[in-house]
Amino acid sequence: MAVEFVGIDPDTDRDHCPTVWADEEAQEILLQGWKPSTETQAECEASSPANGPVPESEAIVRIPARMIPMIREACFAVERAQLR
Repeated sequence: MAVEFVGIDPDTDRDHCPTVWADEEAQEILLQGWKPSTETQAECEASSPANGPVPESEAIVRIPARMIPMIREACFAVERAQLR
């Protein structure tokens, strides 16, 4: 797996660090973020067309809007890898 660090929340305190990586080989974006509250998790699950709650192998994470440029960069990296 060739994971490339893309960026970290610019407002981080280095203890709570939403982070973005790109895995060009797997063509995936990896996100580290804050866990949602129980209430928010329930809202997400209720509004999803998926059957049932989020499985243990998956997670909902919160990412601050200020990280959108980093997420775009990760998307571009994965898209470029598809063109190779």
